[in-house]
Amino acid sequence: MIILDGGMGQELLRRTGDRPTPLWATQVMIDHPEAVRAIHDDYFAAGAQIATTNTYAIHRDRLQKVGMDAQFEMLHRTACEIAVFSRDNAAGGQVAGSLGPLGGSYQPENTPEIEDAARLYAEIVALHAPYVDLHLIETASSLKAARGAVAGCAASDKPVWLAVSVEDNDGSKLRSGEAVADVLDMAGIDALLINCTRPEAVTTALSELSGATVPLGAYANGFTHIKERFRKPGATVDALEARHDLGPTEYLDHARDWARLGASIIGGCCEVGPVHIAALSAHFHTGAHPS
Repeated sequence: MIILDGGMGQELLRRTGDRPTPLWATQVMIDHPEAVRAIHDDYFAAGAQIATTNTYAIHRDRLQKVGMDAQFEMLHRTACEIAVFSRDNAAGGQVAGSLGPLGGSYQPENTPEIEDAARLYAEIVALHAPYVDLHLIETASSLKAARGAVAGCAASDKPVWLAVSVEDNDGSKLRSGEAVADVLDMAGIDALLINCTRPEAVTTALSELSGATVPLGAYANGFTHIKERFRKPGATVDALEARHDLGPTEYLDHARDWARLGASIIGGCCEVGPVHIAALSAHFHTGAHPS
């Protein structure tokens, strides 16, 4: 079992007390870079084997809206350097370069055409190349979004992991309404994961992917559900609510189900923190059986 880290953006907001902005974790990193490093450190200390760079939301379209496009390259380098420093200090582990969705999270209707997306992602992949051990495409909510991101990684010699997001109440479907099983035909990936949805939906999605020819993985979020108003332009994460029934023990119960369904890469997404990752590591790295 490979243990991923947990969420970054919500953890940053919790620790710093900053108000959410459309730049989300990017703005907090600008204001509190030491907090990003501390979170990476805490995940490694909890037993995570992979640090995911704080680059999910660093896209030109987001930065352009606030007049910060000139900082695009610097912000990617900063996030990568922080993750690498933490990994090296932990004396082990890997760094995954996060490639968040273009056009906004959970908004497949705003996904650019595949060729345009590939170009935008390729720019990020090239910036990450000197630092990361693998590329992690996150929260792809449609086949089109997934294909554009995977195409953007084509020139890299690093492994490419694809994480897709499914409907909160129907894990058999991507957020676009397409069947999650259709991602089984995706070429150019080295692992297939389900992320950033309710853990119950992750379980359903994994049951649809039994025919996968690459390793499977899972990392759920801790939101009650993704509200429709969060899908609007300029929305911030304070539009979402955290669950109160998803502590480390409850999250581990879901993770054991994922392992039974074939997941060999497990971690956490938004609202899943170091205590949850510690529970995963204690269970899966002490010889405990996933049943």
